[in-house]
Amino acid sequence: MQRVLITGGSGLVGRHLTKLLLEKGYDICWLGRTSDTAGKIIKYKWDIRKGYIDPEALAKTDYIIHLAGAGVADKPWTTARKQEILESRTHSTALLTKALREMPHRVKAVIAASAIGLYGLDTGDRLLTENAPAGQDFLARVVQAWEAETDLIAKSGIRTVKLRIGIVLSNEGGALPKLVQPVRMYAGAPLGSGKQWMSWIHIEDLCRMFIWAMENPQATGAYNAVAPNPATNETVTKMVGKILHRPILPLNVPAFIIKLIFGEMGNIVLGGNKVSSRRIEQEGFVFQYPQLEEALRDLLAVQTA
Repeated sequence: MQRVLITGGSGLVGRHLTKLLLEKGYDICWLGRTSDTAGKIIKYKWDIRKGYIDPEALAKTDYIIHLAGAGVADKPWTTARKQEILESRTHSTALLTKALREMPHRVKAVIAASAIGLYGLDTGDRLLTENAPAGQDFLARVVQAWEAETDLIAKSGIRTVKLRIGIVLSNEGGALPKLVQPVRMYAGAPLGSGKQWMSWIHIEDLCRMFIWAMENPQATGAYNAVAPNPATNETVTKMVGKILHRPILPLNVPAFIIKLIFGEMGNIVLGGNKVSSRRIEQEGFVFQYPQLEEALRDLLAVQTA
């Protein structure tokens, strides 16, 4: 039985990914702030500030899936929160790199989360491949620094994959519940211009993509972790309304109101990226939910039953 060590295992993606890996017969461990060796999932402790990782965490691990990082949209972007968003990613990755260099292990590959925020908050209608230039805003700089740390793992000789994650569609958290709630209350409306692109991915496909990258020895470097058919904010909003049998208001939510409420963080929803999934498809990954409507119908089925 091969062992997978997951950082950030208790998060939205980590929980779903753990479930899929257990179903496939993998031995799963989490690396986090607390330790617990009694449960079905063994939890090893690390302390990023103190530079500590339980050496047992790496000793019998075959693969690492690195998801750790403070939520970008969970709290207002104060100066302290911005620093936390950055350091939770760069410092945790640097600690992994150091441990992999200094501790005995048999790790075959590291599959690391990244984000399409690398390309910038708003890149218009251009279709972005993995070779597109990085943006200059706060999140773009965070992802650049994050990936630079991940690249050091690859330089140590371990196969490394970076999945640049788009907007994850899930019932358990993330963007979808926030979008669905006003629609269900007959108050749904596109945000800002409504023309901004949303490069989305069903959580099932995202987790299957992590497993594909882990199990495929040819996979290496950066891949856009988005579905093949990005949609505008207006299209997504109207599709949710269609599935839930709710009308969408004819007036968009003005951009200035979103900025007034959320400050700089509001630019996340007012901007957008049209991102290509071509590379990972060409290398053999097959999406279960390539179309927006089928993805939303699957996720909203319980709510419409």
